[in-house]
Amino acid sequence: MAKKINHPAFEPLKQAFADITFKAGEFRDMITLIVPRERIAEVSGFLKTDPRTKYDFLSELNGVDYLGFGGAEHRFAVNYGLTSTEYNNRLWLKVFLDPERETGPGVDVRDEEALAKADPGLILPTVTTIWPGAEWPEREVYDMFGIVFSGHPDLRRILTWNGFGSYPLRKDYPLRGIGERENYKIITREGA
Repeated sequence: MAKKINHPAFEPLKQAFADITFKAGEFRDMITLIVPRERIAEVSGFLKTDPRTKYDFLSELNGVDYLGFGGAEHRFAVNYGLTSTEYNNRLWLKVFLDPERETGPGVDVRDEEALAKADPGLILPTVTTIWPGAEWPEREVYDMFGIVFSGHPDLRRILTWNGFGSYPLRKDYPLRGIGERENYKIITREGA
């Protein structure tokens, strides 16, 4: 028999979003709630402002590529780690994304064109209006995975350069990179 997962945020969410069928999972006492991508900002705003939940701190925001992961139904996910400092509760939100275009390297898109040329399956509403601290983590997920956050105040690469041409944490990115190492001058111990 499956274990029933319970969390203090479930009942308020069910009341406020009766039209959404949430799925939940548990791993090592951490509860994850799967949220439809078009509703992530709305659900996040509710969890922050509702007096029964008060998730006032976004402690983590990261991306995941499930390419080659056994049993995975979706290609990408964005995880949001929430903390309620008043109630000392934690909750993870997860949004799954599936690309509609080829994801391999060589996608030479500049930051100023990111939203206009983005894969429609990899566009997600920003949560920077709810938690301003999401600005840099969203930029990192954009830079490393190519997931575009619509409405972001300053969506540009944060770890690579504008026009880099690919997204290095995608699992279909070549292990040796794309020309990054071939042009470096080799310095030996004797010549240093």
